[in-house]
Amino acid sequence: MRDKDNRIAIRFGKVVRQLRSQANLSQEDFAQICQLHRTYVGAVERGEKNVTLATANKIADALNVKLSLLIQCLEDELASNGDQ
Repeated sequence: MRDKDNRIAIRFGKVVRQLRSQANLSQEDFAQICQLHRTYVGAVERGEKNVTLATANKIADALNVKLSLLIQCLEDELASNGDQ
């Protein structure tokens, strides 16, 4: 991954982990709801994977938030770390 892409993936993973934790979901339960493999969810949360829009939408649905809110949280995270 390129450096900027890597920073975005890391920040996205941080947002997903925070929202999943706030929802009191284990990684395994969350993965089942998303219909994704647990190890893939772990890789997303560690910033090791760039997700597609379809996968981001699955994640948002599992968190009971709109995709736009998930993206807004990412933008806020990037702005707070000077990554924009």
